[in-house]
Amino acid sequence: MIELTGTGLAPADIAAVARDGAEVRLAPEARSAMEASAAVVARLDEGGEPVYGVSTGFGSLANVTIPAERREELQRALVRSHAAGMGPPVEAEVVRAMMLLRARTLAMGCSGTRPVVAERILDVLNAGITPVVPEHGSLGASGDLAPLAHCALVLIGEGEAIARDGTRVAGGDALRDASIEPLTLGAKEGLALINGTDGMLGMLVLAIEDLRRLLRMADITAAMSVEALLGTDRAFAEDLVALRPMKGQAQSAANMRRVLAGSPIVASHRWNDDRVQDAYSLRCAPQVNGAARDALAHAESVAAAELHSAIDNPMVLPDGRVESCGNFHGAPLGFACDFLAIAVAEVGGIAERRTDRLLDATRSYGLPPFLTADAGVNSGLMIGQYTQAALVAENRRLAAPASVGTLPTSAMQEDHVSMGWSAARKLRIASRNLGRILAVELACAARGIDLREPLRPAAGSAAARGVIRDRVEGPGPDRWLAPELAAVDELVASGQVLDAVESAVGALA
Repeated sequence: MIELTGTGLAPADIAAVARDGAEVRLAPEARSAMEASAAVVARLDEGGEPVYGVSTGFGSLANVTIPAERREELQRALVRSHAAGMGPPVEAEVVRAMMLLRARTLAMGCSGTRPVVAERILDVLNAGITPVVPEHGSLGASGDLAPLAHCALVLIGEGEAIARDGTRVAGGDALRDASIEPLTLGAKEGLALINGTDGMLGMLVLAIEDLRRLLRMADITAAMSVEALLGTDRAFAEDLVALRPMKGQAQSAANMRRVLAGSPIVASHRWNDDRVQDAYSLRCAPQVNGAARDALAHAESVAAAELHSAIDNPMVLPDGRVESCGNFHGAPLGFACDFLAIAVAEVGGIAERRTDRLLDATRSYGLPPFLTADAGVNSGLMIGQYTQAALVAENRRLAAPASVGTLPTSAMQEDHVSMGWSAARKLRIASRNLGRILAVELACAARGIDLREPLRPAAGSAAARGVIRDRVEGPGPDRWLAPELAAVDELVASGQVLDAVESAVGALA
């Protein structure tokens, strides 16, 4: 059970709720903060002074005063009109993360909503109900309006949802079947449900969780390629790498040293090898993978700050003021997602270059063409690299920043938007592509190591190869390749390869 206090929600908590169905409850301190904030809004609702989102319209209609008897209708109409997304539904884990994060902001007591609003979100999450949220519609300012409105629509008993059993049903039916009472919105509550960066933040947090694993895998696959290509580990020496004090580079180099430690293959050519230095794709792996780690550290700091932020407009301040602000603008998150997409593209790009060397008999130092002993009749792993190259090419397209693509909306009231949702969507695709790119390198490096027998690999490489060989046969005549690549991809995505390597050599950085 995860307790929602408004602050202190960890990325691991978000992943647990989004992916594993962990249950959430509202903490007593959050309830108290929300009650105090809601009392401020109630007083303003009863007064005569126009307050944005309480007694006025929205966006460029903010100068339209709404009479008291129509303000509940105002909030309901806001949710309905803003639930205007199009396209296929986004993934359930994204919707669940988004809902949890919206409840987190409300629980801070800066939005003026009653505790029941956050509790209803948590009721829906705990019941396993997932609102249907179309992919397209958010510009990232004012936050993720359309996606959050589709979530709010289910809370008031409308829209569509995916029930726990996977069926797509009307939102009202999903609530009724779970014995959840539809929410009747009070002053400002419709606006508070949709005015946040929760979609892009949720996707960034989940991508960070995935990339922590994938960047360690990138160090493993790079080390295995170095081994299979008879490369040297001397370029990764601690004192040599320390001459350039980049934290990520040092971590990646340390990981590669650990995976390669004690390798008989590396030892076999340490002397009397006429190569002065390895190609960049081998020698500079810690520099590229490490730079991606530094980009990830920056993104983690952005996400951490947002996880302690109150994101809404207007904000209800502790002294009773209600002020408009721009905290909903997704620029910090959009920039972080775009930066990470660039890093992901480069990690995949250098991995593909190592794969190409493994398959090219003119550059692989004794390995057979395309890692098959009967080249010509057999194509070996040739076309696996084609698939990898296609994924690399797609990631390069996805590295083009979304956050510079602002378009004005709402009759020029919202004249600069972040496109943070789009940046986060790109990052999700790029991260998934990276896992597949690394899986292809892993399959090729493992086969290259096989073909170096009777020389034995390092303990870390042997552990990775052992996991693969439990699912995929070693070198031999051509077989249907797609299922084998899919099997290795699954081993990478599930963390089984990483777990096996860390069990053999200790935890990687």
